Amino acid sequence: MINHQIETFFKSNAFAVIGASSNRAKYGNKVLCCYLENNKKVYPVNPQEDSIEGVAVVHSVSELPDEVESISIITPPAITEKIVEEAIKKGIKNIWMQPGAESDLAIQNCKHHKINIIADGPCILVTLNYVGH
Repeated sequence: MINHQIETFFKSNAFAVIGASSNRAKYGNKVLCCYLENNKKVYPVNPQEDSIEGVAVVHSVSELPDEVESISIITPPAITEKIVEEAIKKGIKNIWMQPGAESDLAIQNCKHHKINIIADGPCILVTLNYVGH
């Protein structure tokens, strides 16, 4: 089941990393770099930054271009819940909650709104580097 969810996630024309960071020690930076290294069109999302790894930052989910259908979330669970609500309003189809970002409430909210949700599972860093999308 999870492989189908991951395949669906990667069908998006563009992606976003919610919780992107300019700090290279943080997962929010590593996940962004992983997308870039795999030649994926990606938008970093962070309300406090203007540019990360040379890519212009979007300040909220609601400001993302419509081509973004899949987002990776690397935020504390309480923030994840707010991000999911924004993503539902925006029409995001696929959400990958990275380990540590999961919230039961956010997961249930995704399921209720028929969003393809990947949670309590693999890290995108392992998956992208493994399958080499």
